[in-house]
Amino acid sequence: MIGQSNMAGRGFIKEVPVIYNHNIKMLRNGNWQTMWEPINYDRPNAGVGLAASFAAAWQLKNQTSEIGLIPCADGGTSLDDWNVDGVLFKNAVFQAKLAQKTSTLKGILWHQGESDCELNNANHYREKFSTIIQALRDELEVSDIPLIIGGLGDFLTQGIYGEYFESYTIVNQELEKFAENNENCYFVTASGLNANPDGIHINANSQRIFGIRYFESFQTKQSILKPLENEEEIIETIYKRQLTIDEKKGLLDIKFSTGNLSLENYKIEVSKLG
Repeated sequence: MIGQSNMAGRGFIKEVPVIYNHNIKMLRNGNWQTMWEPINYDRPNAGVGLAASFAAAWQLKNQTSEIGLIPCADGGTSLDDWNVDGVLFKNAVFQAKLAQKTSTLKGILWHQGESDCELNNANHYREKFSTIIQALRDELEVSDIPLIIGGLGDFLTQGIYGEYFESYTIVNQELEKFAENNENCYFVTASGLNANPDGIHINANSQRIFGIRYFESFQTKQSILKPLENEEEIIETIYKRQLTIDEKKGLLDIKFSTGNLSLENYKIEVSKLG
């Protein structure tokens, strides 16, 4: 998971149901833990991103297998911040190499560009981006790994900093052209997605939908240039998934240990699980 705040996730957690699945992991301190949002805790306002629903959609197709998420995104960062000699790039490589010790890398999820919407940066986006991606693949020795690239939201020019984002369409064009001209690279549209009140960050429900589009692109190895007809239905299927007893117990443990469930009620609820 690489990019800036919309990859890290800024959707309000309270606005969507929890996704909790013991077969979906996230990397913490080099170890795999059961996923819990925020996955990519880069800032105090970290929240719901696209990766949870991406992983949940993958798990619907691979119910007996595990998927792991490697959070490396950092809010507010530009392509210059992701240069191959910088700490963000080096950290992403380091985290991915840690994961490679116990697993196999299967894909790169990228969402970035809001910080490069100034006209001169937008016009040079593809050149800088190409250098970063090539170096990343070389460092990790995964030359043919799928790269899923998300577009910027159409809402950007309507937000509180709308004037800054006037060249966002150029960034989207550069991202789409990169996907068209490079093997194993796919573009995913943000068309129809909605934002938080700031008009910059994709809201929680739309992040869930974005993750479904990312997975469809990953699964089909095709760019997704328009909204999917069944994306809402897939989200509902994810939410309605029957939890295992261990998962129900895990949720109770989280509620109790975070002070959201009393000891007495915790004991009662655990006893109901048998």
